[in-house]
Amino acid sequence: MALYDYYCEANDRTVEVRHGMSESLKTWGELCRTAGIDPGDTPTDAPLRRLMGAPVPMTGSTGSSSGPSCGPSCGCSFDA
Repeated sequence: MALYDYYCEANDRTVEVRHGMSESLKTWGELCRTAGIDPGDTPTDAPLRRLMGAPVPMTGSTGSSSGPSCGPSCGCSFDA
């Protein structure tokens, strides 16, 4: 999963949403369904522009039971 920022020119809003790397949202309606937000007065067929994406650190077992697989400088609040 990755985090993506989508911009909608119709309402001048940018929304961050998490979805699989193989997915791509095309309309405001798709973004609202994925993000769980109300579309408001913006037409659901209004086009989007994807601005950026960032990988999300995986947590859990990677052969170690010490917690997330991210490093000490990642900023997470995991206490070892």
